[in-house]
Amino acid sequence: MSRKFLLPFLPVLAILLGACGPGTRPTPETPPAVTAVPRIESNFTPGAIVLIDGLGRTVSLTAPARRIVSLAPSNTEILFAIGAGLQVIGRDHFSDYPEETRNIADIGTTTDKLNTELILSLKPDLVLAAGINPPEQVKALEDLGLTVFLLANPTDLDGMYSNLRTAAELTGHTDATNKLIASLQARVQAVQSKVENVRDRPLVFYELDGGNTNSPWTSGPGTFVDCLIIMAGGRDVGSILQSDWAQIGLEELIRQNPDLILLGDATLGGVTAAMVKQRPGWEGIAAVKNDRIFPFDDNLVSRPGPRLVDGLEALAKLLHPDLFR
Repeated sequence: MSRKFLLPFLPVLAILLGACGPGTRPTPETPPAVTAVPRIESNFTPGAIVLIDGLGRTVSLTAPARRIVSLAPSNTEILFAIGAGLQVIGRDHFSDYPEETRNIADIGTTTDKLNTELILSLKPDLVLAAGINPPEQVKALEDLGLTVFLLANPTDLDGMYSNLRTAAELTGHTDATNKLIASLQARVQAVQSKVENVRDRPLVFYELDGGNTNSPWTSGPGTFVDCLIIMAGGRDVGSILQSDWAQIGLEELIRQNPDLILLGDATLGGVTAAMVKQRPGWEGIAAVKNDRIFPFDDNLVSRPGPRLVDGLEALAKLLHPDLFR
């Protein structure tokens, strides 16, 4: 799998080293008993659903999916957000939001090994894949007789909204999803209205993995991290890089001299501001001198689902706290 697909979901090996621990592998849970009939919107017109997925494949359903296996945390969050949570009967190991996901069967990890026997036993009428799922994995699941739809990997908020609409069509929650999208767009507009005229746009270094303190990993131009920092009224150190996810040398970081350091690797790597302050050579950076180092929930900017808007709001409050009191 390419780094471009891997890092937005699992920032630089932290998910493997921090979440599972060395040499461990998640054990799928026993499928929970079905306790409720999934609710499909009453105004949904019965009939075939035919859509083009992110791989350019035509995928057909005879009716809205009622038994769904999600292969990515972003998909799981999307399904719950649009009102299709009760229809999810299997989810990948790293799907941990919302809290209700704990009661859903764990079908393993996309990047390690999926428990295909468990997936088949759940008898899904739809397996919902994402950009982190390589085409050969999709094909392998299809070869087992499963219907697989891959949501395109979005590059902006409009792409995320499009995925919400697609998921709504697949599951029968169009009306609720239209209301959700309108709400998300209103929240985005509220942030942009507050920051559009700010003159002081702080320079931000977003750390994905600081394991190598002389060459930490960060996000490059065009990523959601980069996009949301700019939308929140800031400037991104990573925008000068040549790839989506890359290392930046300490010498260059010192030259850039960021005003804020956001620790995305606090989420899974446990990195703290105190640890950053102890790094040799970092003491002269403005963010370190001025004690402007903040842990940040990386899930809010690395999972291309509706919580990206939560991430935008959180970033804006950190960058311009005076505007959000």
